[in-house]
Amino acid sequence: MARKTKQEALETRHKLLDAAEQLFQRQGGSRTSLQQIAEAAGLTRGAVYWHFKDKAELFQAMMDRATMPLEEGMTPPDAVESAPLSLVELRWGLVNIFHCAVHNERTRRVFEIAMKKVEYTGELQALQERKLQAMQGWRAQNRAAFERAIAEGLLPAGLNVPLAAVALVALVDGLLHQWIIDPEGFDLVEVGQTAIEGFLGSLVGGVESSLLPPLSPAERERLGLAGACSVARRAEQIHRETP
Repeated sequence: MARKTKQEALETRHKLLDAAEQLFQRQGGSRTSLQQIAEAAGLTRGAVYWHFKDKAELFQAMMDRATMPLEEGMTPPDAVESAPLSLVELRWGLVNIFHCAVHNERTRRVFEIAMKKVEYTGELQALQERKLQAMQGWRAQNRAAFERAIAEGLLPAGLNVPLAAVALVALVDGLLHQWIIDPEGFDLVEVGQTAIEGFLGSLVGGVESSLLPPLSPAERERLGLAGACSVARRAEQIHRETP
């Protein structure tokens, strides 16, 4: 009986998060109430408060379940987690982010909500800290990768590493934002890979072909098998398997 109760609670939680995703995407965070979420899920307001103390906590759980493209997806499956990424691994990680945004519906939907449908004020103001931490972590990861490349002689010693790290974040973030607004406007994976390789090449004078080898078939096969896509895939599988 305890096992059944736990399964039922998990199913209820998923129903609430599913309803929240749909409502947040359609009408925005500030215009969506917990009562509306409960009704859309076919549940009571009490069921919402059983799982979440307020809308901010529900929103956080929705974000955690999807995993945002810029918070996961960077590290290749065979990379050493504690070591700075190589430029090849950095390139793969960024292309993987684009791949996940395109091919994982939940990741794309929640990213769109976070970008276009939420005002980080009132009860959702604390979530701004999450975005800040993710951005700071991403810049730090870029800096570590560039410093490793300098030590390996791949990038010039005089490179302005902090500036390059910020510029790379701006490039990727800008591409993601443009694509979310106009997904039919361009191929995010193809354009994104070209832009990343061009940027990295510009750090050594614009000869990107001499800095990075072409993305190999094995690297392409691994896209979607780590980070955001794999986390979201596991969550959706659990959701489907829940009675």
